[in-house]
Amino acid sequence: MEQFFPLILLVLAFALLIVLPARQRKKMAANAQALQESLTVGSPVMLTSGLHGTVAALRDGTVDIEIAPGVVATFARPAVMEIRKPDGAVLDAQAGEVVPPTDERPGGVDDDPTDRRN
Repeated sequence: MEQFFPLILLVLAFALLIVLPARQRKKMAANAQALQESLTVGSPVMLTSGLHGTVAALRDGTVDIEIAPGVVATFARPAVMEIRKPDGAVLDAQAGEVVPPTDERPGGVDDDPTDRRN
């Protein structure tokens, strides 16, 4: 039986390399399908390219995104990476709640003379 131990380990390792990624791909496909089904007109979204916009219309296989007032572009549905929270709010992972954006900078210093974003 000891002579088969390395072979058993090799078979188990091979099975893990095949089964675990397949399960992960299936879960990712299910999440993508759920995202596509939850798209509604007016939802703020972010595309895979990083472009932010609002859903203007939904069609078979495509979605129209308003990227600026009066500017609508058509993209393939899989280009929608995530649905954003309105008004730039972010999800606080520790508290499990949506936190509205603040205008304060980290550290409480708002008048940093070296900051060139003003």
